[in-house]
Amino acid sequence: QVQLVESGGGLVQAGGSLRLSCAASGSIFSINAMGWYRRAPGKQRELVAVITSGGRANYADSVKGRFTISRENVKRTVYLQMNSLKPEDTGVYYCKAEDVQIVTGGMGDYWGQGTQVTVSS
Repeated sequence: QVQLVESGGGLVQAGGSLRLSCAASGSIFSINAMGWYRRAPGKQRELVAVITSGGRANYADSVKGRFTISRENVKRTVYLQMNSLKPEDTGVYYCKAEDVQIVTGGMGDYWGQGTQVTVSS
């Protein structure tokens, strides 16, 4: 069993900053990539940023230069520092752990429950 717990969402004015955190727990042997996705109102869920266990990061074009993803492998935690927030960044942000190998065998992807980010203009 693997759980992902997100925190750090909230309401912020345009131009402000927020930091999201996501901690994975359970019978985990290893995690490959960890990432953040978001679902804006009326839109499909989209990739925001992803980082591999080796530290390689990729970002959606819309957040490049404003958002920074990082992770602490020992803590099994991934962070998303969001600066210069815009109203179009509003949405539910989901954490995802990819290729999670559990100690009893098997591998799979897991999602967090989501955290709301609202950016007011």
